[in-house]
Amino acid sequence: MIYKTGCAIIKNKKRVVTILNILLAVFLIALFIFATAKYAPRVTELVSKPEKFRDLLLSYGYKSVFIFIALQILQVVIAVIPGEVMQIAGGFVYGTILGSIYSIVGIMLGTVIVFYIVRLVGYPLVKTFVPHKNIEKFNFLINNQKSEVAVFILFLIPGIPKDALTYIAGLTPIKVLRFFITVTIARFPALIASSYIGTSLHDKNYILVGIVSLAAVCLFIAGLFLKDRIIKKLHSVMGKKEKE
Repeated sequence: MIYKTGCAIIKNKKRVVTILNILLAVFLIALFIFATAKYAPRVTELVSKPEKFRDLLLSYGYKSVFIFIALQILQVVIAVIPGEVMQIAGGFVYGTILGSIYSIVGIMLGTVIVFYIVRLVGYPLVKTFVPHKNIEKFNFLINNQKSEVAVFILFLIPGIPKDALTYIAGLTPIKVLRFFITVTIARFPALIASSYIGTSLHDKNYILVGIVSLAAVCLFIAGLFLKDRIIKKLHSVMGKKEKE
């Protein structure tokens, strides 16, 4: 009798936890959809006009740094906001070094939020915010014990949707601290380059902007041409390691 009562209590607790998780998932998905619909177009339009963006930010004084970091967090959480444009705007307003630092702080905080929420809510959240084709493309990472190296390589490749990949990474068994270190190292070179372009735009050094932008475009195009081959190779290698 006691055993049956104990089992019933455990089942009831599991049922309550399941219901709470479902409610939480519905709430977070609704919140993310609302934020995307309301803020994504405004933020995208704002950061695409660097001078207007700078004037607005600097009008808040010392608070401008926190606002910029908050916008970077929003850019990661709402994956449709173009990250490169935000990073260029950061360099335009704060310079290469500070712009890069503020950007990486915001990006990593956003990554922490997305990663933990995906770990909590799971696949329904990813399915809502990541296109199905991207989920299919990176599904070899999910539940794969060897996903750490693959995540690092993918975050290095230009043209890979980094924010969408952050959502998918939440479904992998990669350890949290290692993921954040991996992402920070992998994203930093491109982030510095974007901030540098923004700084050069501010200084009206258009020749330098053209050279760096051309190099970035060449890398981006190379990434577009090679990314499918690299992903296919990673898929093959990861599949073999998983079988072993």
